[in-house]
Formats: sequence, structure tokens, C-alpha cells
Amino acid sequence: MPTVRYQKGEMVMGRWPGSSLYYEVKVLDFDAGSSLYTVIYKDGTELELKEPDIKPASGFQTRPRSRSRSRSPGRRRSRSRSPARTTRRSSSRIAASTTTDDALPPRRDTRLKDSLEVRLSPLKQTKAAVNNGNNKPEKTEEKPKEENNTVNNKGGAEAEPDKGQGRYNLRRRKDDGDAKPAVAKPEQLEEEEAKPAAAPAAPTTTPLDFGGKIGAYFWLLFLPAWVLFLVLQVNQEDPSLTNAPPPLPPPEAFWEARAFGLVLLWILFQAVLYTLPVGKLSEGMPLRSGERLKYRTNGFSAISVSALTVAVAVHQGVDITYIHSHFLQLAVAAFLVSVLLSVYLYVRSQYAAAEQLALGGSSGNMVYDFFKGHELNPRIREFDLKFFCEMRPGLIGWCLINFAMALAEMKQQGLDAPSYSMLLVNLFQLLYVVDGLWNEEAILTTMDLMHDGFGFMLAFGDLVWVPFTYTLQAYYLVHHPIHLSPPAVAAIIALKLVGFYIFRKSNSEKNAFRRNPSDPKLSYLKTIPTATGKSLLVSGWWGVVRHPNYLGDLLMALAWSLPCGFSHLLPWYYMIYFVILLVHRDARDMSECRRKYGSAWDEYCRTVPYRIVPGVY
Repeated sequence: MPTVRYQKGEMVMGRWPGSSLYYEVKVLDFDAGSSLYTVIYKDGTELELKEPDIKPASGFQTRPRSRSRSRSPGRRRSRSRSPARTTRRSSSRIAASTTTDDALPPRRDTRLKDSLEVRLSPLKQTKAAVNNGNNKPEKTEEKPKEENNTVNNKGGAEAEPDKGQGRYNLRRRKDDGDAKPAVAKPEQLEEEEAKPAAAPAAPTTTPLDFGGKIGAYFWLLFLPAWVLFLVLQVNQEDPSLTNAPPPLPPPEAFWEARAFGLVLLWILFQAVLYTLPVGKLSEGMPLRSGERLKYRTNGFSAISVSALTVAVAVHQGVDITYIHSHFLQLAVAAFLVSVLLSVYLYVRSQYAAAEQLALGGSSGNMVYDFFKGHELNPRIREFDLKFFCEMRPGLIGWCLINFAMALAEMKQQGLDAPSYSMLLVNLFQLLYVVDGLWNEEAILTTMDLMHDGFGFMLAFGDLVWVPFTYTLQAYYLVHHPIHLSPPAVAAIIALKLVGFYIFRKSNSEKNAFRRNPSDPKLSYLKTIPTATGKSLLVSGWWGVVRHPNYLGDLLMALAWSLPCGFSHLLPWYYMIYFVILLVHRDARDMSECRRKYGSAWDEYCRTVPYRIVPGVY
């Protein structure tokens, strides 16, 4: 058994792949089988290094800065040498010379700015840097370039690096992502006598989105008002959006203590199911600190127990149609719970450690950070608040509300069974939720879980937006029944199944690749290696469009809306909203990946030109 020289948690100096520069890293693990150390750099990059690529921190010494700030590029030492003497240069000095001589002007009299950071980018290939296999680069002529593409629920799919991945070259860039010529500091690293290079500075925030600080004020006011409008409008005899907004009901109509108690009871019931020691204990993606959180993925068990409980309640005579008749009061109660939760989340985030904060919710503006979410993964012991709210009360509540609407339709229309339209809407959306809970582990690689903080945006979305706007189609059908012929039913079912197949297959392919890019089952996939050590899928579903899962989502949304007919625009709200949502997510993805990965992202976009719909968009 190989000897473990460096212990877990030890701070050492790790060589960056493809260079002779050493950075301070933390040892996370040692694999005895491959004799590789898993280390994490200060910027959050996690790599596997061989023992010769790791040095004790005590072995690095500071090399004094030269007093001369302008030297001829040909000068190597201040002392003259006899031509007969052999000049010995360390590999790190050679690497530094290689990266700087071509980039610096003849006179090196420009001070380096502290705002610049060292960035590594792969050498550009004359052909697309596509790998036949998992992260194994083809042997082609190379030129300098940089690239990456990420997918959580974003475009492209990324994976951790293989051990033999391509060569790298040093570049510099500003924090805003604009590429700059490579510049080397006067202090160079040497293996025997050198100063340890500082790891690239990790950003403390990211560019603001959703309209920035002013946009946060707007969304905090608009989102609740829009949900209120939809809830009032769908209850009208003529819910046409061209009509004037419905009048506000009296203040007492917004509140009912029983409705508030039922919302709290439902959330508490789902929390109990979440904490049950059943199901798989899944590991999340690495955080910036290198830590991987554990999640109890028992969502399918939770919806099964919930369905059984509701069935027993109905059998015992509980009137579930209360949900339809008190839809407004329940929506207001859920809104109040989301506000109280958001306030708690923001207050507790003020005491969280810096590495526990979300980059996107650390603007320094209280309103923006409250809206976007300041803390990334708020937990009460092992209870993950964000993961719970994302997958449990709102999603399962969505199915419960749909079921109540089906019973309300039977009651108000005098039917012995729900209409075909109501059955399709219920079954389609139930399948969507059950599939999400069955594959609950996949959400751990999505943008919400990996990058977005937990604040008002997600709390309101999970507890109010999802259960009380995604159910508008079922609510609409209670008062506006639509008759569907058998051929129409068959066509809608076929559309739903096609969308579901694309959605599930593309997400499964992406999640499998992200978790184990070396899986032999994925050897047919082609990839593009990137400077971050991750690779981008450019074949399979992710070679057709950049967001094949979005395409499947849109086809399913269309199948949900068609049973409601074309008499009113309101039941098509979900389809319209989803198009806007996915186009906005695509724009966020494009902006973030171009800022983060530069020309590599451009190369990926040239390889996969269409975003969502092949040949169209």
C-alpha cells in the first residue's frame, strides 16, 4: 500500500497542470488505487495531482524583487557570465519567459495592476478542440485559446478533468472577464528557490442580474401583485386578459386563519417526511470550500405518503374542494410564509461565514441581496432549507391543488368523472412532478442549487409561484370545460411523450457525464477540454442544441396548454411564461459563461450554433 505523505486538510503547494507555477492548496483526499491526491485551490478549483506535483509549503522561499524595473528581454542575470559557462535555468523560469516574452512590449516599465489575476487557458487548436471520448484530447496542431461551457440547468454539459488532459498556457484577465495579454510578475517561481504564487483571487460577487438593485425593488412589488391578479382573473366568468383588471375584494377576503394554519400544517407535514431516514443520502457538487453537502433524496417516498394521506382524508369525508373555494386565502397565506422565511434567511445570512455566501447575492445592497439570496445553502443542522423548499411543499402541493380542481369540476359540472381535458392536465403535470422527485438527485447539479442564494426570489417561487400559478390551467377548466375528441387526446398525449423523452434523456445524459465523465458507457460522447479542467459535451443530445432539456420542457408546456383550448389566453399563461423564463435563463447562461470562459465559450457556440430549437433558435 503506498505511503501517504500529505495528510487530509494539510496546506501544501500544488503545481498547476501544464505550468511550473505552484499555488497554495488544501489536501482533500488520497486515492490509494491511483496514488493521486485530490486538492482544492483557493479559487475553488478541485484537481487530482500526483505526489511529485506537490511540495511542502516550507520548501518555498521568497526570491527578492530586482531593483531594475526595465531590463532587456535578453538579460537573465545582473552578473556577466563567461561564454564557456553553462547557464542553468529552472523549468519555472523558462515557463515564465515563454508566457511573457511574446506578450510584453520591449520596455517592461508598466506596473502590474493588482486587479489582474492569473488565468489558465487551453492552447487553441486549428480544428475544433473536440475529443472522441471522455476528456481525451485529439492530437492536433494547437494555438492559444480559452474556453468553457457549463450546464446545471444551463447550456452545455461540463465534467471534471481527466488526468491526462491537454496543455495549458497562462493568460491574464480583468475581473469583468475581458481578456488581456499575458503578463508575468517580476517574482518567478522556482522549485528550489522561489516565492509561492498567490492563487487566483476568488471573486466575492458576480454581475447583478434581474435589473440590478432597481430591478430588485420592482420584482419584490411586481411578483406578488401579478400572482394576485392571476388568481382574481381566473375566477372571473370571462377571464379574458383584454378585460379590465377585476376589482379588489374587501380586505377580510384576503385572510382566513384556517387557510394560514393549513399552509403551515402542509409545510410541517412535508418537513417531517423530508427528515425520515429513508431514501438515498446523496452528495452535492463541490462548494468553493471544497465541501460536499449531503442531501436526503426521498422525494418519491414523500409524494407517495402524501397521496396516500390525501386518499384516506377524502375517504373519510374531508372536502378537498376547500382548496378551490379558498384559493385566494391560501395563496395569501403562502405569500406571508414566504416573506417570513425570506426575512429569517436574510437575518441569519449576516452571521454566515464568507465561504457560505452566494456570489450572486453578495452585492452589498440589502434589498438586492434579500431578493436574490445572501446565503447559498442555509441549513438547520442537516435540514437544508433551500433543497426542501425547491422539491417538497410547492411541487407536491401543485399536484394536490390539481387534484382538488378535478374534484371541484366534477362537483360544479355534475360529472361522474373528470373531463378528458382535466385528466390530461392532471396526469401530465403529475408525471412531471413524480419524474422530478424520482430523479431528485439531478437537481443537485442545477443552477438554483449550485449558484443561487436562498432568498425571496426562490422562497416566493417555491411556495407561491409554483403551486398557485402552475395550477391555473386546472382552475380554468373548473368553470370552462373543454370537450376533446379521441384523436385530439391521442395527438396531445403523443406531444407530451415526445417532450418528456427529450427532457429526461438529455438531463440524464448531462447528469451522468457531470458525475463520472470517465464512465465507459459515455465513451461515445465528444467533448471540448477547457482551461478550468472541465469538459463540454458537443455530441449526443447536447450536440443538437445547447439546451435540449429546455426544448423538452417547452414541448411538455405546450401539451399542458392545448387541453384548455383557444378561447382565452389565460390558460396559456404557463407556456408564455416558460418561453420568457427559458430565454432569460439562456441569456444569463450566455453572459456568465462568456465572462468566465472567454473564447472557449465562443468556440462551443460555433460548434453547437442553436440554443433551444434546432434550425430556429
